[in-house]
Amino acid sequence: MATVVFYEKPGCGNNTKQKMWLASSGHTVLAKNILTEKWTAEKLHAFFGELPVEKWFNMAAPRVKSGEIDPATFDADAALELMLQEPLFIKRPLMEVDGVLRAGFDAAAVDAWIGLNDSQPKSEPCPICHRSEPCPEPKAAE
Repeated sequence: MATVVFYEKPGCGNNTKQKMWLASSGHTVLAKNILTEKWTAEKLHAFFGELPVEKWFNMAAPRVKSGEIDPATFDADAALELMLQEPLFIKRPLMEVDGVLRAGFDAAAVDAWIGLNDSQPKSEPCPICHRSEPCPEPKAAE
């Protein structure tokens, strides 16, 4: 099994589920705060590989959702500059396994890359991760 360096937004419910899924699949997860990591343009750019610049963005970031920021209008340098200033714009999670870097959690791609079990739902959206404060803890069933 793999050791996954997992850059997350602490408190994000979706990132929490993803980490739990990785761990239940036998992987060791080393979580890091994507918002406080000391990023450089080169280090951040390496996670995006061949993805188009528009796909580098966290589409749930408040300024993206409001339409103030349109990821389609950015080139690589401008996108990286913005993300270094405001890490909330970075697509997450960012993951590293044995020097291989990935952005986002596409369940099928992660399964093909390092393997996932079938115990977690293979869904993506976190309806509240766009908030700047941590996502609230899920409420217990009443």
